[in-house]
Amino acid sequence: MQPLIDTELWLAHKRRALMHPVDGADFLMRRAAEDLADRLGAVERKFGKAAALFCQTSAATRVLAGSGKVADTVRVETDGAFLAGEAGIVAPAETVPFEAESLDLVVSLLSLQAMNDIPGVLAQIRRALKPDGLFLGALAGAGTLSELRESLLAAETELYGGASPRVLPFTDVRDAGALLQRAGLALPVADVETVTVRYDSLFGLAADLRAMGETSPLLDRSRRPATRRLFA
Repeated sequence: MQPLIDTELWLAHKRRALMHPVDGADFLMRRAAEDLADRLGAVERKFGKAAALFCQTSAATRVLAGSGKVADTVRVETDGAFLAGEAGIVAPAETVPFEAESLDLVVSLLSLQAMNDIPGVLAQIRRALKPDGLFLGALAGAGTLSELRESLLAAETELYGGASPRVLPFTDVRDAGALLQRAGLALPVADVETVTVRYDSLFGLAADLRAMGETSPLLDRSRRPATRRLFA
């Protein structure tokens, strides 16, 4: 599989965002955590051991701890800095470091979209889950940043006579369901929640993306700097 994402660059963006926090920039993570709490609340069972995979914050572990339904949670990150002093496991990107059938619950918030081998990661999650285990994940899906993608392609084509991608391709809900099924997860369900965020200018959007650590990590990205001419 040809990689699309420069994983080291993505991690560098996340580290930079961690070192320079901006109030309110985590609004999507908070929204995803609220949704996780709602979905977990609808599940009428208890879980022994859970894993929170590559969330870069403690948002998911706080939800699991507050649910009263999870006895033990292990947090997994690609960099110890993301753990911020909390207990957890540091593992290579796209690696699920657990024995087969050792977990009752796995959660992942807003990181799967930045992985090169989503099917492989889901297969590892399925392997780590017990036969009656549950996976709950949220990722940015198709339609995310679509206006930005179209605007930058049009502007770069007009300015330079051609354009390179600057925005990640995102998985649509049908493909997400197919990926869950392909991984061997039983009774897969994929749905969509649309979150509309309005900005007065592209500069405000760009600032939020930088604060989130979500500027483009594409390997085949444009190397031209995003100047004010491009955003004019």
